[in-house]
Amino acid sequence: MTGMNNNAAPRSSRIVAVTGAGTGIGRATARAFAAEGAHVVAIGRRAEPLMEAAAENDRITALTADITAEGEPSRILQAVLERHGRLDVLVNNAGMVRSGALGTLTPEMIEIQLATNLVAPTLLAQAALPLLEASGGVIVNVSTSVGQRAWPGSSVYAATKTALELLTRSWAVELAPRGVRVVAVAPGAIDTPIGEHQGLTLERMAAVREWQLAHTPLARIGRPEEVAWAITQLAAPDASFVTGVVLPVDGGAVVA
Repeated sequence: MTGMNNNAAPRSSRIVAVTGAGTGIGRATARAFAAEGAHVVAIGRRAEPLMEAAAENDRITALTADITAEGEPSRILQAVLERHGRLDVLVNNAGMVRSGALGTLTPEMIEIQLATNLVAPTLLAQAALPLLEASGGVIVNVSTSVGQRAWPGSSVYAATKTALELLTRSWAVELAPRGVRVVAVAPGAIDTPIGEHQGLTLERMAAVREWQLAHTPLARIGRPEEVAWAITQLAAPDASFVTGVVLPVDGGAVVA
């Protein structure tokens, strides 16, 4: 029957690849899948955070790679295939923020966000498709719930993540006949080092947190583990009739 694939592996034997796995949501997601019994390939640009993510967990393997570099998607998937022989879940989590209002944006600021947040997930998904089709696998894209509203000062980042949501819905329709599900989570204000990675000052990070809290009905900052839980649930075999959805994990921010 069209759209059915009976090759999906149980949680305890799946092979999962997670980008941006060195810190924050990516690290929590790698550990959450490993806790279920999956073998996880944790992908990131910096070796030290990846090694910390994989510390004392033989189910997590660190793979240093720049997902925006030419040829890297194919190399990453080849490494996964050589080590594990299959792939069941691809989590496109890596993201890049370069804040700036219109009038201050440089080509470099725009290009790095497009390359990391949009082009790389597309090429990784494309490279992974034969493996995911063989396994009845899942693609999980990580967006942002704030991208569904105006986001002055971070419009390019929000635009790339909104585009990733459209890709999620489009791929879900394209790949359903091939037995591959495509879903997304849209985190809100989460306690991650993204502000530090942007180079924000302590004062600026405090101002951002104040704004986030004011726009989050649950009135707190989320934890990476809470987003990781949503990712593992959407990717679970029990979610086999779920595709094309974008699930906010944002304390109610998107509806406030």
